[in-house]
Amino acid sequence: MSAREDINVGKISGVFGIKGWVKVFSFTDPRENILNYSPWLLKKGSETRQLAVTDGNLHGKAVVAQLDGVNDRDQAAGLIGWDIFITHEQLPAATEGEYYWSDLIGLKVETVEGVQLGEVGSLLETGANDVMIVQGERERAIPFLQGQTIINIDLDAGMIIVDWDPEF
Repeated sequence: MSAREDINVGKISGVFGIKGWVKVFSFTDPRENILNYSPWLLKKGSETRQLAVTDGNLHGKAVVAQLDGVNDRDQAAGLIGWDIFITHEQLPAATEGEYYWSDLIGLKVETVEGVQLGEVGSLLETGANDVMIVQGERERAIPFLQGQTIINIDLDAGMIIVDWDPEF
């Protein structure tokens, strides 16, 4: 398997106080889980910086964090708009039958009858169940229901087998 890409887990959205704390828009669930990962790889355009998270908490609905070496409001303001990434290795191992969405993106998808549908382009959280968006000769939205529409996921082979009508 090739080297995995870094995972975008949030964005620095503002400053908090005068001691260099930043406000964070977190993509993790729950949102304060972003604080469990350190260091953060910050990216903006072609620039990257790696900074350790030294403190942080949920402040109302916002996540705030203190980063190593960022000690005043001006330094924190310079980080607004930077994307926050972590490496795949920083994630806890998924348990049997659980998958990180980032592991599923790009996997080939075929039906139980062997019909190639394309590859996983993205996944969506709809409330009722997650939906896998498969890009092929056309786009398909397949409910991500393990044991129903999702028959088998083989990360090593890069393949997902689905029980799905290719005409749908």
